[in-house]
Amino acid sequence: MHPLDSLFAPRAVAVLGVRGTDGEREAALTAALASFPGPLLKIDADRPDPERDVHATLANAVEAHGTVPDLVVSCATGPSTADALREAATAGARAALLHSGRPAATDAQHAAERRALADAVRETGIRVLGPGASGFVVPSLRLAAGPAPGITAVEAGPVALVTGDDGTHYALAFALAEAGVGLRLGVGVGDGVDVTHADVLRHLAEDDGVRAVALHVESVASGRRLADAVRRLVGRTPVVALVVRSGGVGGPASWRVARAALRQAGAVLVDDERDLVDAVTALGRTRLPPRPRPGVGLVTTHAGPGLLFTENLRAQDVHLPPLVKCTAGLLDGLLPAPTGQRNPVDAGHPLPALPDVVERVSEDPSIDVTVVHTLLGPTATDLPAALGETRPATPLIAVLGGPPKELRRAREVLDRAGVPCAPSAAAGTTMVRALVDDAAARARLAAADITPPTFPPLPFSGAVDEHTAKRLLAQLGVPVPEGRVCADPAEAHRAFDELGGPVVLKSLDAGYPHRIEVRLRTHEELDIVLAGILPGLTLLIERAVPDGPELAVAVRRDPAFGPVVSLGAGGPAAAALGDVSLRLAPLSVIDTHTMLDELVTLDLILGAHDVAGIDRSHLCGVLLALACLGADERVAECEIGSLRILPDGDVVALDAVLLMTD
Repeated sequence: MHPLDSLFAPRAVAVLGVRGTDGEREAALTAALASFPGPLLKIDADRPDPERDVHATLANAVEAHGTVPDLVVSCATGPSTADALREAATAGARAALLHSGRPAATDAQHAAERRALADAVRETGIRVLGPGASGFVVPSLRLAAGPAPGITAVEAGPVALVTGDDGTHYALAFALAEAGVGLRLGVGVGDGVDVTHADVLRHLAEDDGVRAVALHVESVASGRRLADAVRRLVGRTPVVALVVRSGGVGGPASWRVARAALRQAGAVLVDDERDLVDAVTALGRTRLPPRPRPGVGLVTTHAGPGLLFTENLRAQDVHLPPLVKCTAGLLDGLLPAPTGQRNPVDAGHPLPALPDVVERVSEDPSIDVTVVHTLLGPTATDLPAALGETRPATPLIAVLGGPPKELRRAREVLDRAGVPCAPSAAAGTTMVRALVDDAAARARLAAADITPPTFPPLPFSGAVDEHTAKRLLAQLGVPVPEGRVCADPAEAHRAFDELGGPVVLKSLDAGYPHRIEVRLRTHEELDIVLAGILPGLTLLIERAVPDGPELAVAVRRDPAFGPVVSLGAGGPAAAALGDVSLRLAPLSVIDTHTMLDELVTLDLILGAHDVAGIDRSHLCGVLLALACLGADERVAECEIGSLRILPDGDVVALDAVLLMTD
């Protein structure tokens, strides 16, 4: 039995304060719970009415019913809620749902109430959803623990919905219902004093009735735990994630980290609620086998709309491989001569041979999913019925256009056949991309080989000087310029001779008000610079590196997700381009390669300096080294702001910043 079964699959439920201070909300909640087939215990300490089965205490209700509730539901939150949890646990309840109540008057009071609830959870072991939870619905159990009107009408299905706030939970549940998608579980976790998004995902990982999960993230308290839960779940169930920019996720940087972390864990990312519904509609009905780059076979019946749909798919980097000669030969016997037979296949207007065309395309060895794009209209062929009876060798998606009445009928027919049906080209593009991204993510996770780093703890604190930071990076295999630390002009001239000009001179003292970094070609230039420097300043002289493009790499400790490795444009272009790829540490070699692939401005950066390419293995080694440093919990940040790309494609770290926690 999973620890959250007492919450989402209770044998008996108790409602506290059925006629309390939040009258309308509590009445709606009690009415929704009336459909629950098990015992429903009603408690109202202020206005008990035993004749109407409303009792003064939970103990009285337990005695009257002869049963102990697994779940206690309450709309009230406040200073007394923690005591109510203890009372419920003493009576035998194992879970509690705390709905949105009246907010605390001040932030300090709110924090105090949260601490009291956390203490009650820790002391009793009771599992708590909320406070501020929108509730949940389990249609298969006829359990609607939420006050939203109409929530009891949501039908059972294979999709689970996990959100944070009140309105989003119900809005998405109704949007899924409109798309013909039923729920296995729909839950809004609220403030997450105990049960969080991650806990619900771990619960779903053991539910064989879930075929897809829609994850809506507004705030992240323990991002690493959430990412781990997603990674565990996607091995058996696809996850579609929408991370919103507002709320507790924070600013743009935190939003990017959250999206990158969930993508790295295997989730399919979408940009808005409509795409979330479309993606989970497709993945709730079918799933592709793991493939690094799945092939999509497209059959269209109208050239113009079909061409636009094709361009939409290609803009999303969907792979439409050419069909093999054998497939093209088979299509020759089915299609008129002028039609396209490579991919996409233009089958012309709807015709009786369309199901055969779809089956032949699906049998091509390069195709992993087959898509039919057509417009409904008057025809001798019942197109939806024909597609529903097709026996393709791959999963099938139907992308349809036409009058609303015809589209509704087509969806009903195709739903019964288990074929995802998109009512527009935009929805079809989202569905195809979701299937492809999910398959590619699972292939990547299966191939990833992450070895936990074993670098010894670092003997530093605070800000580490650049030379020491570079020596550390060099031990990890990161190329750095050869350099010397100099305490006086004589040592500086000796370093110049040993290194050979040109050199770069830098100041190492963190307390010096103006950072010095200058390129020098002669001893005379060195004397001029030294004359303007305060005596006693520690200097670093390094062999100069040839000019070239620069990248920026770093590892930083995110408060929610832990160590995060970043890769982006370096030097003066960094802020202007804003092109950054992020991953949680530790990294696999595959992770490092995909980070490089994600840099859309890389060709621009290389082309501006006439550099043909970059040694991927060396750059990946740098990223792995930074991820290794991130394993030390005392490393707050390590950044190489200028990772120079040399003419031969190698890389060298021109600078290094290392910050340690004290």
